[in-house]
Amino acid sequence: MRKARDIECWLTDMDGVLVHEEQPLPGAAELIQRWVDTSKRFLVLTNNSLFTPRDLAARLKRSGLRIPQENIWTSAMATGAFLADQPGDKTAFVIGEAGLTTAVHDAGFIITETDPDFVVLGETRNISFEAITKAIRLITNGARFIVTNPDTTGPSKDGLLPAAGAVAAMITAATNRKPYVVGKPNPMMFRSAMRRIEAHSESTAMIGDRMDTDIVAGMEAGLHTVLVLTGLTTTADVAKYPFRPNQILGGVNELIDQI
Repeated sequence: MRKARDIECWLTDMDGVLVHEEQPLPGAAELIQRWVDTSKRFLVLTNNSLFTPRDLAARLKRSGLRIPQENIWTSAMATGAFLADQPGDKTAFVIGEAGLTTAVHDAGFIITETDPDFVVLGETRNISFEAITKAIRLITNGARFIVTNPDTTGPSKDGLLPAAGAVAAMITAATNRKPYVVGKPNPMMFRSAMRRIEAHSESTAMIGDRMDTDIVAGMEAGLHTVLVLTGLTTTADVAKYPFRPNQILGGVNELIDQI
């Protein structure tokens, strides 16, 4: 069985693993510094498609974590990588914020409302009935439906917010077309991240706080999996699943001495 000391490349979730409500969790800064000091390749993964890597790096820096933007991989970036490999005229109608529109542009796409190949839906704080209606009509007319992440709700200081998965469900109900979802728990997000840092599954690990996304996707991608209990999952929750992570830790602070 692989051990943490055998791992050359690390993928880690962000919320619930490194930060909680924009505050760094114990050991997060030290773990990142250990990876840097030991020349480990690593990426911070997030299903958040709102922000560009530069934006997220700045937000993390304000939280006390110095992570270069080159070491951040979002569901928007994974979606861009997926789209770049798809045949067609490279046109898309996009519902989302700067993180997604930038990734779609970087993939060589033209964003348009006129007969696009794809309708691409990501997180947005400014969803409009007009945009949803446009998406429904384009999908009905043959555009392929892509969603950055399956999350139905997201956090805010005032409580839950509807997320991309909830809007996607509305569009699916109207069109009878299910989207292809790129972000976690789709192992494609992990594989695209691994290609980014030239990692191999045999020597790569995934750290996450959710059994139903981070751990199951890491397992299906053939990675060493590490569950930390600083996020949404408790020890009791683990028993509800038919699979287990390779390691269960109280937090990333317990991982530092294993690297």
